[in-house]
Amino acid sequence: MNRKKKMNDILKKKVKKANLKLQTSNKPKYVSKAERAKLAEEENTQEQE
Repeated sequence: MNRKKKMNDILKKKVKKANLKLQTSNKPKYVSKAERAKLAEEENTQEQE
């Protein structure tokens, strides 16, 4: 019984990992505070030109 359980657990883990990779998130990519400031600065310089 232990061998069966171990094999089933391994297979379930593989299926879970595969399903997680297939899921896509609608969440926007994280942009750091420094990066946001840098982008805002570039935008300001473009508006001034």
